[in-house]
Amino acid sequence: MRVVEISAPGGPEVLRLGERPRPRPGQGEVLIEVAAAGVNRPDVMQRQGKYPPPPGASDIPGLEVAGKVVERGPGADAFALGDHVCALVTGGGYAQYCVAPQAQCLPVPAGLTDLEAASLPETFFTVWSNVFDRGGLRPGESLLVQGGSSGIGVAAIQIAAALGSRVFATAGTEEKCAACVRLGAQRAINYRTEDFVAVVKAESAGRGVDVILDMIGGEYLVRQTAALAEDGRLVLINTMGGARTTINLLEVMVKRLTITGSTLRSRPVSVKAEIARRLHQHVWPLLEVGKVKAVVFRTFPFTEAAAAHALMERSEHIGKIVLLA
Repeated sequence: MRVVEISAPGGPEVLRLGERPRPRPGQGEVLIEVAAAGVNRPDVMQRQGKYPPPPGASDIPGLEVAGKVVERGPGADAFALGDHVCALVTGGGYAQYCVAPQAQCLPVPAGLTDLEAASLPETFFTVWSNVFDRGGLRPGESLLVQGGSSGIGVAAIQIAAALGSRVFATAGTEEKCAACVRLGAQRAINYRTEDFVAVVKAESAGRGVDVILDMIGGEYLVRQTAALAEDGRLVLINTMGGARTTINLLEVMVKRLTITGSTLRSRPVSVKAEIARRLHQHVWPLLEVGKVKAVVFRTFPFTEAAAAHALMERSEHIGKIVLLA
């Protein structure tokens, strides 16, 4: 089968086309003939040598795919041959065929194409796990999404707004801010020209927000604890601004703040299976009636994976970048 390989750690140009044996599904696994694969920030980090795959995972990049089930391993009877699914995987997505645990597969939502469905798993699993499981966001509460125009951001804004939360988002251009508002943010904040702490305080009568989903880390942390309401929760999912910082622990104590975070890729199938179950129950119906949408910014053929990575690194996109097999 054709695959996209990382020839050596480096820039987008190290991605190359290669050939590998077609994989076989094991116990509880299915083989998917890949129609499309989402491109995510962890793929870029893996290519740069900063995010190696966990033990046992494929070294081929790609954490989400959509396509047709063409083979089933022992005990894999949740989907029939020919069913169209999207799946979260630990690697191997940039390929003609990809093995996935059936527990991490979901049916392509009614009304969506495989292309659109390929943009969902990595970001939707991440948002549900962090905003709702770890952050405990409830209807009526408020959420601030840092990086609202990213793949994670557009998913978080839409899901939280659809489930009854008041959403704020930051972005770096007026175009991106307008997109966040169209997707459901009550207020988008241009972080280049506005102070997000001052804005959320003004919009909440000085109270702050209940949950912040943060991909920046670093020096943002001090400002984010200031933007949180009492009993607020800060959830970290990346450290694009640095992994180390100093915070005011007295503020954490006085406001009874919770600071948490997670990575998803290395977690066991059982954990991801539960996230899949909750997504199917709570979010898939919203996708099927159009209250939540797949936001695909641009597609590239597998042969142009390097161009897809270059676009992601320029951060010009709003939503997801998808490769077509």
